[in-house]
Amino acid sequence: MDRYVVIGNPVAHSRSPEIHARFARETGEAISYERMLVEPGDFARATREFFEGGGRGANVTLPFKVDAFGFARERTPRAAQAGAVNTLALRGNGVLGDNTDGAGLVRDLTANLGIALAGKRILLLGAGGAARGVVAPILAFAPAVLVIANRTRARARELARVFAEAGCVESAGLDAPGAGFDLVVNATSSSTRGEPLALRADVFGPGATAYDMAYGAAARPFLDGARAAGALTSDGVGMLVEQAAESFLLWRGRRPETAGVIAALRAT
Repeated sequence: MDRYVVIGNPVAHSRSPEIHARFARETGEAISYERMLVEPGDFARATREFFEGGGRGANVTLPFKVDAFGFARERTPRAAQAGAVNTLALRGNGVLGDNTDGAGLVRDLTANLGIALAGKRILLLGAGGAARGVVAPILAFAPAVLVIANRTRARARELARVFAEAGCVESAGLDAPGAGFDLVVNATSSSTRGEPLALRADVFGPGATAYDMAYGAAARPFLDGARAAGALTSDGVGMLVEQAAESFLLWRGRRPETAGVIAALRAT
């Protein structure tokens, strides 16, 4: 069977093997999919060894999305725009890098959760590899403004500068990101550690939604704080499945159905 992996650190918590096993059963594709723990600084060597050993493709999670961008010999336009890669695919003698995070996020927000993005005030927390992949897809829906907030204000400012021509995008520090947002998306590394973010309650406007790109227990501190401030909430299970479906399409040429997989993951 063709071999695929998810590469990260930590990676034991990843539900990607379960998701792709369901996709394989649904589509009749014969693949194997496993977790691959890589130590910081060892991404290029470990990933090269995987592909030289017959691997066909990989999903890449924190903290290696920028490393994967550098590793890929070719990149899709959306990966090049994001400056980060979360999907690698063997193409001939080289490896293609793609970024399916943004497509997965906006599909979950709009198709699964029914959230309109056009004309809305949106706050994106974080300016790392996870955030980079979703800025352009969000801006493509023409929100009133997308504010990127980060602990290091300079990183948020630089990310906003990169996407300045794609829409109305601004930068801020996490200590003062603004108020009255319709949608707040947490793309910081705090969620992977299950740590809360100290946000003022007025960050959330009336009827706002708080969305954490992490899922399960790791997302609870942020989402619990958002609920206490009166926001509706969702973790990133839907995004996880939708971006995985985009990866599966790149690898196998078929996009599996996602609704049943999302429901199954939420049930467990």
